[in-house]
Amino acid sequence: MSIAPGKLSDPAVAAFVAAVNSHDRQAFFDLLTPDATMSDDGSERDLKEWTDREIFDSNGHMDVQTESDGGRALVVGYRNDAWGEMRTLWRFTVTQGGKVSRFETGQA
Repeated sequence: MSIAPGKLSDPAVAAFVAAVNSHDRQAFFDLLTPDATMSDDGSERDLKEWTDREIFDSNGHMDVQTESDGGRALVVGYRNDAWGEMRTLWRFTVTQGGKVSRFETGQA
């Protein structure tokens, strides 16, 4: 069973998941701080290049299975056209102003 984005505890993380799932690039980048960073499986990545390849150009979709850490850590069934589906862990750093300044993802 999955958790709908609107039911997630952290509003910024909920908006992040909703933007990914609706393939709304503008909404996605509006949620991030200008200097946001990310990593994939422990390696720092170029955020724009990675999100274009892994989310927007490949129809990425997050099916949230569980949340913890006040909604800032998610276990997700993540799928895209490039890799199929895999179980992933996502962790978010959210600023006091409600923007995502960092996210980390990797296999769960």
